[in-house]
Amino acid sequence: MSRCRPPAFRNTALLATALTLLGCAALSAPVLAAEAPADGVYSTESAKAAKSLILDVVHAGTRLVAVGDRGHILYSDDQGKTWTQAKVPTRQLLTAVYFVDDRHGWAVGHDAQILASEDGGLTWSKQFEDLKREAPLLDVWFQDVNHGVAVGAYGALLETTDGGKNWQDVSDRLDNQDQFHLNAIAAVKDAGLFIVGEQGSMFRSPDWGQTWEKIQGPYQGSLFGVIGTAQAQTLLAYGLRGNLYRSSDFGSTWQQVELKAARGALEFGLSGATLLADGSIVIVGNGGSVISSSDNGETFSVFNRPDRISLSSVTAAGDGNLILTGQGGVHTTQPNGAEINNKKAGL
Repeated sequence: MSRCRPPAFRNTALLATALTLLGCAALSAPVLAAEAPADGVYSTESAKAAKSLILDVVHAGTRLVAVGDRGHILYSDDQGKTWTQAKVPTRQLLTAVYFVDDRHGWAVGHDAQILASEDGGLTWSKQFEDLKREAPLLDVWFQDVNHGVAVGAYGALLETTDGGKNWQDVSDRLDNQDQFHLNAIAAVKDAGLFIVGEQGSMFRSPDWGQTWEKIQGPYQGSLFGVIGTAQAQTLLAYGLRGNLYRSSDFGSTWQQVELKAARGALEFGLSGATLLADGSIVIVGNGGSVISSSDNGETFSVFNRPDRISLSSVTAAGDGNLILTGQGGVHTTQPNGAEINNKKAGL
């Protein structure tokens, strides 16, 4: 297999203009211990950070935390109305963030960097990086404050059992000889962990990451995201050209979910999703696509924002509205994705 290929990110179109192609270095170096951050290297402070490329947003309790370009991490305590930039020890693109409670969170990104916060996203420290990989980590998930898993380009699978003090390379747990990029990881209710990636690759773990089974999926194109629903054993996998699949048996069988837009089938790539408190699901993607389901993913309504911006993630604002991120930064919208008074959230 040629190693000189660009990775299939969760939002390829959005990142194409923001990223340079990665090099050909193999991901063979073992990950043994966290490395200290370089002194004096912090993300650049910018009054326009909330309008720059933002790739992921999540909740840390009632606080919102978003990550993106140039090491930017932003937080909001007023449901996304205003954003404050945290001091972050990196200038690399950050691709994903995850909080296990209202204080403990982790962010991942380029140079295989892993950052950690113990105060709800106000301050961050660098736990790990591996410059030799020349490839990004693309998603991260934690079971509790000790056990976490990160996935990324060229089949990278990292694990910690001590809150990130040490990260181990456990990529060999996967049957992934071609080292397909792993784009996303998610927990599935009453089932375990599920990973999706390049060329339709799928892996599931009923024991929360100790062992993995390769799944023959329904689609051979890249999958950019996966999310568990409020229903046991049920999950959704999504990716290129509006392809969306649903399984109610932890990936053993799949059904394609049809997405009908105003002018026919939705053909924009899907890149990020959230499970809301009421059990409904919202998925976003390119072309301003915002799709939502209130029946555990069996059917979806489709809305395409008039601005057609590429979107990478979504979460609840906390007041019934949504927070969308992607091109143009952070957007506070109505529940269907439409703008509120045509104004964007600012810093």
